[in-house]
Amino acid sequence: SHDLVIGSRYSNGVRVEGWSLRRLLLSRFANMFVSYVTRLPVRDATSGFRCYRRRVLEGIGLRNITSDGYAFQIEMAYQACRQNFSIFEVPIIFKERKRGVSKISRSVIFEAFWLVLKLRGLR
Repeated sequence: SHDLVIGSRYSNGVRVEGWSLRRLLLSRFANMFVSYVTRLPVRDATSGFRCYRRRVLEGIGLRNITSDGYAFQIEMAYQACRQNFSIFEVPIIFKERKRGVSKISRSVIFEAFWLVLKLRGLR
């Protein structure tokens, strides 16, 4: 019944397993920053566990999305909200990966930070 559904680590408390306190605080504070600055009514704007209705993807105009990484998730949710698509968060339990490494880096963090300011016209 919603246009965008996000599997959220933070919609029903904190639901992550296997993260260091540093990683958890970075993620949690980043999402609080996104919500505060953009007024996006989403607790987990960086979650990649999502389901979009086709009309959302067509309405957003994917060619207009300029970011990637975690910033991509923020920008997509922001644009969906701006265009009055309904967004709903479903609680999930996120477990740390067993293989591979995180894609998060300083450049990814800075890209997301500047994107949030840009979305609100503060940059």
